[in-house]
Amino acid sequence: MSLSKVFLLTRFEDMPGWTEDAGLPEALLAFARCGAHAEQRTYRTGGLGVAFDSFAAAYAEARRLEHPVGLQTAQDFFLRHFSPFYVQADAGERGFVTAYYEPEAEASPVRTEQFTVPLYRRPDDLIDIDDHNRPEGFDPYFAFARREGGTLRPYHDRQAIDSGALEGEGLELCWLTDRVDAFFIHVQGAARFTMTDGSRMRLTYAAKTGHRFTGIGRYLADMGEIPPEGVTMQSIRAWLAANPHRQDEILWKDRSYIFFRETPLGDPELGPIAAAKVQLQPGRSIAVDRLLHTFGTPFFIHAPEIQHVDGRPFSRLMIAQDTGSAITGSARADLFIGTGAQAGEIAGTIRHSADFYALLPRSLVGAEP
Repeated sequence: MSLSKVFLLTRFEDMPGWTEDAGLPEALLAFARCGAHAEQRTYRTGGLGVAFDSFAAAYAEARRLEHPVGLQTAQDFFLRHFSPFYVQADAGERGFVTAYYEPEAEASPVRTEQFTVPLYRRPDDLIDIDDHNRPEGFDPYFAFARREGGTLRPYHDRQAIDSGALEGEGLELCWLTDRVDAFFIHVQGAARFTMTDGSRMRLTYAAKTGHRFTGIGRYLADMGEIPPEGVTMQSIRAWLAANPHRQDEILWKDRSYIFFRETPLGDPELGPIAAAKVQLQPGRSIAVDRLLHTFGTPFFIHAPEIQHVDGRPFSRLMIAQDTGSAITGSARADLFIGTGAQAGEIAGTIRHSADFYALLPRSLVGAEP
């Protein structure tokens, strides 16, 4: 897929809602965090050819600024360093956005009669798989495996782990009271916890088993249990609560299983440290297809049907700072809403078409202001 076939040059004034986006200083601050990280370690250039090196001048200036800046300063920054391109979705369709958040929950550092559901750290026998060590015939999707009898095999799936495959290995980071809460923490990939001993803990994604993610909402819709248009995190939770005897059947449809690592609590106003190795900016960070896009890329997303984030049609500049197994395609993103139950109520209902505009460095595209 070449740059010219996916990105269509446009103008800032042709992006609906660009001049009304009062939160550009927050987007610039999120971009500057990527710049600070990139000073120590580079990001991989995505398959669409937006070279990491092309951001050098913008990152350097973003690091020099005293944040937060004013709206005009932020707008001038993006106008000066970037050219906007409409992003063509796969098969010529519009783009699509969902949303995610960072759950909060109570947890115990030890197993008790009440706290019985573990969240695990990465197992010692989980092996990274790539083109250099992938056995012939091994599913190319799998990025992780385990060694059994000298042979690499797929790692345990959700059913096997829930049934005790990792018990006794001392992998537990903490314990929760509810397996559905644990499942959705897996889906979100991070969480904050108030521990029973009064301490605080923050976990984020460390690795996964490698099995494909399966959306259980789609499965429930296919079975006629939830209307397709009514599939939200809230409706899935309600169905699982009303049908506890079928939780194994439904949850085990998603064979993917997430392992976590503890991270510093960091700035409490920000989200967890994500794939781009910076804390997420609520309402300004997105997860994208990492194979296609380069972390740090600004995307202006116009999704006017979304009006319950801040009471206005959603037209915002967002920064690519995360990824996810369900986020695939050139015009596909997961919006990071924030932390806690209120953010979850908003995130769980977002499944909307959207127009994507990538802001690509002028040094890459050679476009004049």
